[in-house]
Amino acid sequence: MQIRVYYEDTDTGGVVYHSNYLNFCERARSQVFFDKNISPILKDGHFVARKIVGDFYKSAKLGDVLHVKSQLLQMKSASFRLQQTIYKEEEKVFNLEITLAYIDFSGKPQKIDEQTKELLLELF
Repeated sequence: MQIRVYYEDTDTGGVVYHSNYLNFCERARSQVFFDKNISPILKDGHFVARKIVGDFYKSAKLGDVLHVKSQLLQMKSASFRLQQTIYKEEEKVFNLEITLAYIDFSGKPQKIDEQTKELLLELF
């Protein structure tokens, strides 16, 4: 997914504020669902961040065009793990490893059904 850095994404020096890299990754995860005309909020539940590990390599700046690439690393019974890397052209800017847990609408963890697992494998 391609993202342009806007003024609202930066600090007063025009450098992307650190937490916005998480926002960029979230947009990319949501976009893969939207590209298939489905919502990331599924009929039986949705995914929430359980664990996040981020590595910053280089600062992005106002006006930069960034590319977010997502790769499925691991599928478990009630969660999955993704690697998301943000690039400016060919240069790595940020890397995120995130574990997303599947919960029902009351907030309780639940197993990912086979249909949803197949969807995630197709999307990522």
